[in-house]
Amino acid sequence: MKPTIAHLGVAVSSIDEALAFYRDVLGLEPRDTEEVDGARIAHLTFGESEVELLEPAEADSPIGRFLARRGPGIHHVCYRVGDLDAALAACRAQGYTLIDEVPRTGAGGRRIAFIHPKATNGILIELTE
Repeated sequence: MKPTIAHLGVAVSSIDEALAFYRDVLGLEPRDTEEVDGARIAHLTFGESEVELLEPAEADSPIGRFLARRGPGIHHVCYRVGDLDAALAACRAQGYTLIDEVPRTGAGGRRIAFIHPKATNGILIELTE
């Protein structure tokens, strides 16, 4: 399987406010919302990919800290790979710094792992299957 873009994670202060553009301009409604890793997440479907609107559930959550430092905007890019364990092994072999040494459960119950942005030209990358 060739990697594909699974989703873009967008940090927002308020999902309800951010949804105005997606609903009123693009005609989209969230597929569902859930709370994971201290964030409320609204999933918007764009063909085979998604945009995840990420609102902090707590000020000291990863998304809360991101918003405090950088403000709203793209938080991460998630790539879907055929074998997450093999992709992480390849990262280790090539010297990439992993935030998650082993996969963990993310939004939608999917296995995920993050690669540190210092290793990927400033982009926080999430991998999923």
